[in-house]
Amino acid sequence: MKHSGKTKRGRQRSIAAQLSILLIGVLVLVMAAMLFVNNAYMARFYEMRLRHTLASAYMQVDAHISEEGHVDEAYFEDEFSKVERSGNISMVVLDRDFTSLFYFEDRNEEVMAARLYAYSFQIDDGDVNILYSDEYYTFQRKTDDKFNSEYLEMWGILPRSGYHFMMRIPMESIQTSAKISNEFIFYTIALAILIGIILIGWISGRITRPIRELTQLSERMANLDFDAKYTGGGADEIGQLGEHFNQMSEELEKTISELKTANNELQKNLDEKTRIDDMRREFLSNVSHELKTPIALIQGYAEGLEDCIADDPESREYYLEVIVDEAEKMNQLVQKLLTLNQLEFGSDAVEMVRFDLGELIEGKVASTKILADQKGADLRYEGPSSIQAWGDEFKVEEVLTNYLSNAINHVDDAETGQNMRQESLERAEGALEGAAPDRVIIVRTERIHGSGKIRTSVYNSGSHIPEEDLDLVWDKFYKVDKARTREYGGSGVGLSIVKAIMESFHQAYGVRNVEDGVEFWFELEDAGMERQENEADDGLTWDTIDDLLEKTQTGDRDQRRAGEAAVKEELKKILKQQKEEEIVDAQWVSAESDDPSGDV
Repeated sequence: MKHSGKTKRGRQRSIAAQLSILLIGVLVLVMAAMLFVNNAYMARFYEMRLRHTLASAYMQVDAHISEEGHVDEAYFEDEFSKVERSGNISMVVLDRDFTSLFYFEDRNEEVMAARLYAYSFQIDDGDVNILYSDEYYTFQRKTDDKFNSEYLEMWGILPRSGYHFMMRIPMESIQTSAKISNEFIFYTIALAILIGIILIGWISGRITRPIRELTQLSERMANLDFDAKYTGGGADEIGQLGEHFNQMSEELEKTISELKTANNELQKNLDEKTRIDDMRREFLSNVSHELKTPIALIQGYAEGLEDCIADDPESREYYLEVIVDEAEKMNQLVQKLLTLNQLEFGSDAVEMVRFDLGELIEGKVASTKILADQKGADLRYEGPSSIQAWGDEFKVEEVLTNYLSNAINHVDDAETGQNMRQESLERAEGALEGAAPDRVIIVRTERIHGSGKIRTSVYNSGSHIPEEDLDLVWDKFYKVDKARTREYGGSGVGLSIVKAIMESFHQAYGVRNVEDGVEFWFELEDAGMERQENEADDGLTWDTIDDLLEKTQTGDRDQRRAGEAAVKEELKKILKQQKEEEIVDAQWVSAESDDPSGDV
């Protein structure tokens, strides 16, 4: 198609060339027509003009000779002489007796008088071409062999006086005039064509220059180059067309920009729909895969109980434990999926409050320690016992729970990577006897100076996560070691919940391989920094009651007084919290006493 377009443009001729050829052709045609008309009709037209001149002179002569034959000599000597000279007219007038009224000035007039006499009596009709004749006069062309000349003659009778007259004009002057006129017209045509070519070239250039600019502009616009603008100006139709081209270019650019924006949005929506469809298919595939094994186990052991394969009580107890354990795993999976679904779709609102992160971590570590002891791992917290942070306290606890659960499940011997139940029991017994376990889980909390953030990390000794899997552990149902994950009942959803929670906080999180283990971390906004900023003018940075009491023993007088006031403020907060807890306890006891069944 592109090659065809070039061929088509190549066959086109310039408008300037076409216009020049057209105008020059018209000019040549007009000039040729003029030359033809001049050659064909100039002599005839000139003859008609001379006949009119002779007829006009005839009327004047008749008007100035009365019926009685009186001649207005003054007129003929003055006015009529001018007519004769201007028209190169020769004239004779004879009375009824063919006597001349005027003196003959030359031999030519005598010949004319004799010829008039012969014409009147039809004596000399030879070599005469009569052009027109009526009762008063006759027009004729006469060749004079003696002088080798041709004349236009008019002879006849004057109506008023009845006198005879004859006037003639040499035809040679007509032919000479026509020849000169033709030659003049020829040179005029040649000059006119030359000047016309120059003028037509200049005019066509002025006309076609803006058209060529518009052509180039339209070609650039066809290639979506909207920076091209018409700059020719002008108030004529071409200038208005150029202005309309500029407006069209702006509107097209705006429209195409809007279309591209809409297309991008549509593409994003299509990509998002594709992504959601892929996630939905992946989700159904993963859920079906995760539920397939426990359902198969439950079905198998339930059928075993139904078929009475387990005869003794211990076997039946084992079968029931397996069924309950697998049902519990499915229940946990469903609960985690529901939690993750609420987080991802934003239906679980985030309630940002100021809470004590250190206290939360200490409580969580204490409640989880028994699980770590079963794995023979040393779980400890290294950080301040009280540190204020901003966040949703329940969701932060969910993050800690998943991090600690992940650490306990993956804490291994750094060399062998084994995680056998028997070895766990042996290491737990060794820990009770005072032996230092090789498995360590450490929770750390520290402020990141200058950022206003608190970073909490959960470290567990053990094997490293492959580098290519570090960014994939946050995906739903992703498991680095699927066999081991099945051993401890993992579903691959916990870290996805962490990701959804931290992204709802708009805070950072991550994982990295460290020496002899792996470290998961997350960050929260430091709420204690606000208090430190408010007290920066006093130079005080108190974090706990112990720090406040220490400040009352050191520093200058103003610092000690400020410390005492801060202690009092903190004690007021503690007393208020205790009263609120007492009220809650009283309400709980009241509700328990009102329950007729006695169940809690």
